[in-house]
Amino acid sequence: MKEIIRTPESHFQNLPQYPFESNYLEVENGLHMHYVDQGNSNDPVILLLHGEPSWSFLYRKMIPMLSEQGFRVIAPDLIGFGKSDKFTATNDYSYENHLRWITQFIEKLDLNEIVLFCQDWGGLLGLRLITTLNDRFNMVIASNTFLPTGEFPMPESFMQWREFSQYSKEFDIGKILDMGTLQKLPKEVIQAYNAPFPSEKYKAGARIFPMLVPVELDDPEAINNRIAWKELLKWEKPFLTIWGDGDPIMKGADKIFQKYVPGAKGQEHSNLNAGHFIQEEKGEELAGLVLAFIIKNASQ
Repeated sequence: MKEIIRTPESHFQNLPQYPFESNYLEVENGLHMHYVDQGNSNDPVILLLHGEPSWSFLYRKMIPMLSEQGFRVIAPDLIGFGKSDKFTATNDYSYENHLRWITQFIEKLDLNEIVLFCQDWGGLLGLRLITTLNDRFNMVIASNTFLPTGEFPMPESFMQWREFSQYSKEFDIGKILDMGTLQKLPKEVIQAYNAPFPSEKYKAGARIFPMLVPVELDDPEAINNRIAWKELLKWEKPFLTIWGDGDPIMKGADKIFQKYVPGAKGQEHSNLNAGHFIQEEKGEELAGLVLAFIIKNASQ
């Protein structure tokens, strides 16, 4: 019997800049995904997908700015993260499962004409979703992410991160976020990133995520990603990259999207002085760039 747990709401009291109401959707068999939903239900949708090991708190600076400009902003917590349900066993998580859960989320909410913002694992999931649910997406903003195919070796820094995720005695989520930014994070922000994970029991999803990145050529998900890339090579809808230039793992990946994705041609791509968790350091600036991108391409 799979064990499903949920972090008690008491752990999320008085989070800085996170006043959002909680919403829950059952994605399958009693498994619930939490999400922030700001704006009117008939407004154009901006979907914000987080990655490892963060949660929707990462988008707290962007959500109000985007929703105040007439958008319905939706920021889910992936299963295993934030306020969403969590499995206690690592083998209950897989790339395929995460894709199925977020697909169910989009289909059950019947989201259409989506502008996607994706970072880290948000991109490994989101860049697959735009190929399988093509008709539901209008525009994409990719930030410090990639869609690995196993054809090229991963950076040594990533392989070290993988090893750390499996063998470190203390997997301190807040500290990991702090290490992934150029600026030192305030204590209360670090505590907020730790809030969903009161003990090791809650960290199975966060622990296993780095191991789910397909690094071998024959990994089934590497094969599926290669299929997805064939679709990305034909993606003509607007596609923007906004990168944090202080991220050693993702350095230069934005140039690949710019070169090979047709929709990236002629867009005003940006590099900001930030680390991997660019939303944390440059949230307001990111929101401004996203709005400018939408306005530019909506008028064409």
